[in-house]
Amino acid sequence: MNRRAALRKVGIIVLAANLALALAKGAVWYWTGSLAVGSEAVNSVADSAYSLVVLAGLYLTTQPPDFEHPHGHERIEPFVSLFIAVAIFAVGGIVLYNAVSDILSGSVAVTRGWTAGAVLVGAAGTKFALYRYCLRVADENNSPAVGAAALDNRNDILTAVAALVGVAGAQAGYPILDPAAAAVVSFGILYTGVEIVRDNFDYLVGAAPPEDLRAEIVRRALNHPDVEGVHDVIAHYVGPEIDVSLHIEVEGDRTLREAHAIETAVMRSIRRLPEVDDAYVHVDPKELGEWEKDETADELFREIRGGGR
Repeated sequence: MNRRAALRKVGIIVLAANLALALAKGAVWYWTGSLAVGSEAVNSVADSAYSLVVLAGLYLTTQPPDFEHPHGHERIEPFVSLFIAVAIFAVGGIVLYNAVSDILSGSVAVTRGWTAGAVLVGAAGTKFALYRYCLRVADENNSPAVGAAALDNRNDILTAVAALVGVAGAQAGYPILDPAAAAVVSFGILYTGVEIVRDNFDYLVGAAPPEDLRAEIVRRALNHPDVEGVHDVIAHYVGPEIDVSLHIEVEGDRTLREAHAIETAVMRSIRRLPEVDDAYVHVDPKELGEWEKDETADELFREIRGGGR
């Protein structure tokens, strides 16, 4: 399945699951009057609302390149992720506020019967399956938006478990466990929001990729037998993908056709990296020597060629 179809499928599945959970929790809330299940029903309604936005965002980000966006629309993904982070902060804040309010007021409801517990167990299991599914698709397709959705589903596992603890505690005679567990979970939810913002910040500001990936880019350039050196290597995030530009050094007496063939081979090798969107290679005569030293490139050159430059 191609990236476009995979991401859109995730959006549809997550939306459908959240709608189903909202209906199931709402029905149990109406039947039992459980406040724990009621808060979970509201949480699922909120999840359904933001899932619509995520689905729209994934639809936009998977549109093919056009005249106004020649490199595609992938830069939208980090903004979708930040929207998810804002929703997570809101949910975490609401859960914490409600938990503290219940503890201070002492008005904690006691829920009887097994139905409330059953729907919460089912919700936790569903969210775990969604978490693993979204995480796999995010890894396979380098999608920060789907990765953020995976973390949000992980949050929902925690909230469902907290609600389950509350229901069980209330039935065991310790109703204070409901808001206490919710308060603890709220901090985990808020931390997840911080994780999403941190993970997507580099995508938005065009930061450099990890050093090992930059080294692999240089290594691929130097693996060509006619490349005598690499310099002015610039790799940076453009949305969740990386654009690369670099200069390669070749013998100065090469013909234009030979230099073009070398440049094309190096460019194709770098583009085969799954993280790389595009690569731009400039060919320099090695005799010029007018560039600054690049310690990483020089070290890799000695490693690959087994000698000094």
